[in-house]
Amino acid sequence: MKKIGLTLLTAFVGGAMALGVYKVIENKYSDNLSFEDKQKVYFTSNPSTPVSSTGDLDFTQAAAAATPAVVYIRTTYTNKGSGGQDQLEQMFGDMFGQRVRPQGPQMASGSGVIISPDGYIVTNNHVVEKADKITVATNDHRTFSAKVIGTDPSTDLALIKVSANNLPIVKLGNSDDAKVGEWVLAVGNPFNLTSTVTAGIISAKGRNIGIIGSENNDDDNPFGRTRNQSTPKLNKAIESFIQTDAAINPGNSGGALVNTRGELIGINAAIASHTGSYEGYGFAIPVNLAKKVLNDIKKFGTVKRGFVGVTFTELNPDVAQKLDVTTTNGLYVNDLVPGGGAEQAGLRKGDIIVKVEGQPVYESSDLQERVGRLQPGDKINVTVLRDGKDKDFAVTLKGDAVAPSNRIAASKSAEELFNKLGASFHALTPAEKNRLHVNAGVLVTQVREGGLFDAAEIPEGVVITSINKLPISSIEDIDKAIVKPIQGNIIIAGIYPDGSHFSSAFPAQ
Repeated sequence: MKKIGLTLLTAFVGGAMALGVYKVIENKYSDNLSFEDKQKVYFTSNPSTPVSSTGDLDFTQAAAAATPAVVYIRTTYTNKGSGGQDQLEQMFGDMFGQRVRPQGPQMASGSGVIISPDGYIVTNNHVVEKADKITVATNDHRTFSAKVIGTDPSTDLALIKVSANNLPIVKLGNSDDAKVGEWVLAVGNPFNLTSTVTAGIISAKGRNIGIIGSENNDDDNPFGRTRNQSTPKLNKAIESFIQTDAAINPGNSGGALVNTRGELIGINAAIASHTGSYEGYGFAIPVNLAKKVLNDIKKFGTVKRGFVGVTFTELNPDVAQKLDVTTTNGLYVNDLVPGGGAEQAGLRKGDIIVKVEGQPVYESSDLQERVGRLQPGDKINVTVLRDGKDKDFAVTLKGDAVAPSNRIAASKSAEELFNKLGASFHALTPAEKNRLHVNAGVLVTQVREGGLFDAAEIPEGVVITSINKLPISSIEDIDKAIVKPIQGNIIIAGIYPDGSHFSSAFPAQ
């Protein structure tokens, strides 16, 4: 009996020690995990995935799983007195931003999705761009100030953060597995009606509607306020939307598109409408693309994007006839970037890209969305049609490398001033400090239009060494320094990429 008792005691003590060690390791290294890995840890400890209920057309479990993690976002930003609306505000304002134009500070609203228990939230870039103040209201009526960790205009995604823990999250799904005709739910805050759930089906996948990077309005366009089709869009725009007929309206932007298991498969981003309100067509950014963008923003402060190194034309019967080619599907290679991945792999002008990773390519979104998930240095398998035969090539993506860093969560007290800077940062590595001969510093990885850095023409690649005469080595240092202005000014000092030093002063209010 004593031996049994001793054995049980030993097992109990060993289990407790193992659990304690696990918790220490989890807390120590969780900040370096990707959002998907952090979610695996979360849902292993909290197994509550609902069972699909499509058989009975009962969406209660999916709605219950997703709604607590969808937040209401309100932003305030200063009227810069430009006299005209911002490009993305023109495209999205009436549809999703619910923007008003009184004299003085402007306001907007939208939705967001909590993807990490420690306060990281995904939303659309056009919801938070230029915001000086961001307020997040959760489903249980708690309110937080948020700061912008980084944005990616190319995909219209943004990552923001609130200072909170143990928040409810939506489980990240797999948008590749989503099927046309599958039931989905859109969760968001249309017309200020918080925590609204609507149902529909996936109408199509891989939609490229030309809304990201548009420059002109066309009120007669079926996509509502979007670009004139004759206006070229940004070269780096990546569009491969999931189309749905779930009702989406102003305020849904940045909200969740979930499947019947309550898994996030898309971030709602746009609607097709003549009026600016729902007319049956909504579009969401696939979550598989969003995962890569958000993890990069968290880790590097910007998105590390690889490029195939080709320019191309989408084929259709008319284009095929003009180019005198026999196939009407695929991407016709017009030119190659010298030294790019495609050229080095052996692609040629006149090749027709017909498959990527074994999947057929019908339009640009089929290639761009796949490439958009990868990093510079990754390989992607491309099949081209050349001389009537398929040829396979392994293309190594090219791009600018960004040194990794350990990002530190911001304190709540400095969010508004931090957002006013309009920039993203990552801490210098020891090697970078040695090369620059500095003891402290953070690298500016992104400058957003309309912020203080943009106004002062402080470019990406600058190293910020001090703020308000306090040394800066981390994001946390920025938060502490910017709330201590000197004679009402924020004084920022740093080093340009050419090694020259600078100092700029901005009004703190």
